[in-house]
Amino acid sequence: MEVLFYIVPTLMIAVVSCAAVAVIRRSVRVSRAWNSGLTAEARCLRTYTTTSGGGDSSVRTTLHHVYEFTTRDGRGVRFEEPGGPGTTLEGDIVTVHYPADRPEQATARPPARGRLAVGTGCLLAFLGTFILFLLGFMAVTYAMFSAVGESPLP
Repeated sequence: MEVLFYIVPTLMIAVVSCAAVAVIRRSVRVSRAWNSGLTAEARCLRTYTTTSGGGDSSVRTTLHHVYEFTTRDGRGVRFEEPGGPGTTLEGDIVTVHYPADRPEQATARPPARGRLAVGTGCLLAFLGTFILFLLGFMAVTYAMFSAVGESPLP
């Protein structure tokens, strides 16, 4: 039974670590697009919303945009981006930033490097604090079982 005090936090640490990797990948992807210096005019082909939650939790709505643009070498690229501005409608023309080697990783977000760094840093700090809390919980659990003379590990 005591093993659950180690297995559950370890699984939670694994999930939180995967979330941290996803946050870093997204930040690097957007930063690469901004730093490439390549821009194009893209047309918004479609906007739609998705909802998540409900029941006992609050409902969250995310606005998605589908854009299409032509790269400098004449290749047509279509990509989707969640969380865009509500003022961009179907048919609007926006400027997109894209890396030359992966134009499908374009972004229509205007460059805001400071905001990206602060947002990424805050999310990683939160996730890191959660991991530290779980490690502390596991250490206290180990000490507690050791103090009563039980073997906490199999």
